[in-house]
Amino acid sequence: MSNSLFIVGMVALTFIPRYIPFLLAGKIALPQWAKRALHYVPIAVLTAIVSQASLIQQGAVQFDIANHHLLAASVSFLVALTTRHMFLTISIGLVVFALARWLL
Repeated sequence: MSNSLFIVGMVALTFIPRYIPFLLAGKIALPQWAKRALHYVPIAVLTAIVSQASLIQQGAVQFDIANHHLLAASVSFLVALTTRHMFLTISIGLVVFALARWLL
């Protein structure tokens, strides 16, 4: 098999599944339960990314005080829960992370 045929096949395999939702965007009406479910996709993806980055350090799960990422994420979560202010949450999380790296 030639390389160009392989590349064309990979382009088709990656492009077509991504293009189909755009092609059908205005033509199919989603049920209400699907719209409600899709509403939570961004926060679920962000949570998965942040939790993995916070918990796994050096190839292993770390639940100790030496994990600066987990400490900063935990404090940020508490600040976000109490204040619901995004800039304050990010600022305090960064300060906690910097202090934890400096002091610990």
